[in-house]
Amino acid sequence: MKHVTDSTVLPGAQVAGGGPDPAAQVADVDATQRQAGLEGADQAVVDLLGLIAYGELTAFERLATDARMAPTLTDKIALAAMAAAEFAHFEAISRALAGRGIDPEAAMAPFIGPLTAFHGGTAPADWLESLVKAYVGDSIAADFYRAIAHRLDDDARALVLDVLADTGHAAFVVDRVRAAIVANPVVAGRLALWARRLVGEALNQAKQVAVERDALTGLLVGVGDLEAVAAIFDSIMKAHTDRMAALGLSA
Repeated sequence: MKHVTDSTVLPGAQVAGGGPDPAAQVADVDATQRQAGLEGADQAVVDLLGLIAYGELTAFERLATDARMAPTLTDKIALAAMAAAEFAHFEAISRALAGRGIDPEAAMAPFIGPLTAFHGGTAPADWLESLVKAYVGDSIAADFYRAIAHRLDDDARALVLDVLADTGHAAFVVDRVRAAIVANPVVAGRLALWARRLVGEALNQAKQVAVERDALTGLLVGVGDLEAVAAIFDSIMKAHTDRMAALGLSA
């Protein structure tokens, strides 16, 4: 809510002698910052938590929708449980942001466009593709968030690592995908190509976000020299290769 520091001068009003009142202009900017709840906040923390919060919210929506493609009731229930876990993570991050005096919606707003574009361009065609996306695509993003979370304060880092921890859903995906490949080996090639596309799209999305959000770029730069940054991405790609192997797919 905008405030008035002097009952006779509104923010941006003209003062005697002509021209805007500098003090009023500052008050107007301060009020705008307070509306978003960002005044005095660590922008890197706000950005990372906002990005993860919106990612968890969209994961909930996506998994709940994908559950409709499940071939059995057991599978439908399992995916619904995965969706519920994602929403619980979203709520946890929202509470943490609010506890820091940050409006969760304001923190998520910058990432609506990039994540919407990513998910719009990688909509799964069937049940198996939805499982691969949940396991491969989301895991790459989680690996990246975990890597830069070590630059955060203790509370924020603990929250991020807790939210991104595997809750046992990976085993469900691996079991279902491997069983499908055994039943019909032809699907392996299609799913491998799908996974490669997800990796490419995820990396493009990450680049776009990094270009637009200097604070997030700062977290990555703060890791150290170029060799340290390269080591992070090497680790992420190794984890991806291991996940593909677990699925019975070539990376």
